Amino acid sequence: MKLRDELPVDHHLATVYRYGAGFCGLVLLVFAALGFADALSPFNTSGDTIAGMTTNVALSVISTVVGLALLGGAVIGGNFASTLNMTVGALFVLSGFVHIFLLDRPANILDFGMTNVIFSFVMGLVIATFGMYGRVSSRLAPDNPYYRRRHPERAAPGTRALGPAADRPQELPVANAGSAARGRLPG
Repeated sequence: MKLRDELPVDHHLATVYRYGAGFCGLVLLVFAALGFADALSPFNTSGDTIAGMTTNVALSVISTVVGLALLGGAVIGGNFASTLNMTVGALFVLSGFVHIFLLDRPANILDFGMTNVIFSFVMGLVIATFGMYGRVSSRLAPDNPYYRRRHPERAAPGTRALGPAADRPQELPVANAGSAARGRLPG
């Protein structure tokens, strides 16, 4: 099974994944553009501030790459955008944890301050939420494609069950010799 087979092309969840990736990608690109416009040095840790957060050219480059990746996910859409959002969101949260321990240390080459750490946590949770929307929950609707994939035996009536059970041909009842000879099927 391929990932693109799991979510129908016209499903409304694909729109959420696209808008989420696009919005967060644009926010990161704006932050990166402001960092580049200030013409900072690559690993400057003197505390120059852009939009309330400390930055340098290295952080602006990383923000540009991640922002472009999210915009690419918005263009591709579907499960790719969802998976990309969850991955990037988790990496942002991880970055927040790492940089908490690097504050005011020489290893803080991206010049993170506490506002950057908080932004990293918040942005990571927002991006991950966009990626998990309608995909991760204890109460998915029976017509949800992810619910159908996980529970093919309980798929909503009128919907095609997704997954290994849906790929197998349906087995026909086998008639016993006595009823087959009389021309009747069991049942």
